[in-house]
Amino acid sequence: MFGAGGGTSSYREAEETNLIILWGSNARETHPIFIHHLLRGVRNGARLIAVDPRRTSSAEWADVWLGIDVGSDIALANAMAREIIHAGLHDTEFIKRATTGFEEFARCVEAYTLERAEAETGVPAAAIKEVALDYARAERGMICWTLGITEHHNATDNVLALINLGLLTGKVGRYGCGLNPLRGQNNVQGGGDMGAIPARMPGFQDLEDPDIHARFATAWGGARFPEKKGWHLSEMFEAMDRGELRSAYIVGENPARSEADQTRAVRLLSGLDHLVVQDIFLTQTAQLAHVVLPAAAGWAESEGTVTNSERRVQRVRRALEPPAGARDDIDIICDMARRLGSDWGHPTAEQVWDECRALSPMHAGMAYRRLDELGGIQWPCPDESHPGTQFLHARLWKDPVEGTPAPFHAVEHDPPVDRLTEEFPIRLTTGRRLDSFNTGVQTGEYTSPLRASEALLISPEDGKRLGVEDGECVRISSRRGSVEADVRFEATLRPGLAFMTLHFPDQVSTNVLTIDATDPKSGTAEFKASAIRIDKLAPVP
Repeated sequence: MFGAGGGTSSYREAEETNLIILWGSNARETHPIFIHHLLRGVRNGARLIAVDPRRTSSAEWADVWLGIDVGSDIALANAMAREIIHAGLHDTEFIKRATTGFEEFARCVEAYTLERAEAETGVPAAAIKEVALDYARAERGMICWTLGITEHHNATDNVLALINLGLLTGKVGRYGCGLNPLRGQNNVQGGGDMGAIPARMPGFQDLEDPDIHARFATAWGGARFPEKKGWHLSEMFEAMDRGELRSAYIVGENPARSEADQTRAVRLLSGLDHLVVQDIFLTQTAQLAHVVLPAAAGWAESEGTVTNSERRVQRVRRALEPPAGARDDIDIICDMARRLGSDWGHPTAEQVWDECRALSPMHAGMAYRRLDELGGIQWPCPDESHPGTQFLHARLWKDPVEGTPAPFHAVEHDPPVDRLTEEFPIRLTTGRRLDSFNTGVQTGEYTSPLRASEALLISPEDGKRLGVEDGECVRISSRRGSVEADVRFEATLRPGLAFMTLHFPDQVSTNVLTIDATDPKSGTAEFKASAIRIDKLAPVP
């Protein structure tokens, strides 16, 4: 966010704000820790707005639910911005002092009238206006989002549209105000912090900046490493398809089941000259590998740190020894380096962390001792006298502004790539459930009283129109393939919208249906917007 890849706010602020827009996030099921802070805010009087195609269990807590059509988020955000500007509720002083690009942005959103937005989004014009003005008038307000915004072919522009609303109303850089991407898995934030992004080094430092590159090279004994950004995950699969990427080393990921257009992903992984998988389970991806490296479970069998969605770095402590044959990730990687000709020794997790602190200014003050004493610290924390940073970008309220002003971005509505037609008339969106996790590898072997088998959720109206019964097995087809699954009627779904998860790939390979159209800026696939049809199965003779 404005040069820092993390949410601006702390969890505590969600408890003490006046209005929260939960946009494209069913946090009640997918972020069960954060939702308790949010609901505490609701109990303290905060107004909750849910923007989601489905009337989710999170939306049930909301004062207002905007049942948006899948993939029309920019049209909604731009229309809200236009209403705020026309009502004179934009923070002109903040915009003038702390931002750039407002004039171009204002020209862009002028075309997004309430009437156009209603046509594009399916949300009544009066509801759009109400939410826009409520957000602008709130003394404190925050926008939180997750994969419902980012799993689209224009994911980055979706996020920029939400950031524009925060800048327009001056709701960033102040307590109880902010823009917050809720991370979808444990330590996703930490992965980004540590440089698991093609163009970044730890601390979100630019790999292509010569001074930064030289500092890391010097610290690593003059080591040579790439000076240009690499491929993100989607680009890696494209390179496999071109024959340019012939080997892969996959750590703790199951792309044979988690990638969009699963059939293509499996074909490309199977065609590699050499595939190494390092994991705690023999996943479907590991079953395709030439070499499998059994790893310790980081959450219970290793020492280290994790970072959550409020940028809080916390200690992880080994609770038990890994089983025979499984090894700590650090030990595996250092042994790999040694066999490749670079002896990194046998560092402990704390020694690795101290090296990170020496090279990443935003982590510099986070010694293990302080993480223990303070129960975690929020970055940036530049030295060991610093308490950590509760919320980001207070600098934008300094006069003059410290650092670079925050830019507006003019972005335009761009509907889903997989268009609805007579042949494929139903919009499939995918997501998660509270009882399960991702491709089910870590949760599938455990029972839960909440868990039901995979099914295609559709509205009762669609069931009646298609002539299918609740519980009937049907064929579901997209432009990429077909699967069979039971239908389950779901009153929270509007006609024309269907929902599935990817939690049970052994039952239903949902990602056979999803499209791998990707956002060129982030590399995220459009999991949230596939076009499908539903066919009755021929009766068994």
